[in-house]
Amino acid sequence: MRIEVDQTLCREYANCVLEAPDVFDIDESRGKAIVLVAKVDPAQHAEVRTAVAACPARAITLFD
Repeated sequence: MRIEVDQTLCREYANCVLEAPDVFDIDESRGKAIVLVAKVDPAQHAEVRTAVAACPARAITLFD
């Protein structure tokens, strides 16, 4: 699983960080979500899918 955050859509709601704090964070200098891992551990897949669904801006895309 690979994750991309569209920086033009991200509005810093941080729902992704709340749902998957080991995978997402907010870049304080830009105020946008960032992905902390290059590849998501299979044990975190459900958590990441919940984080994606929780994004009101729909700024996160998953690639399986």
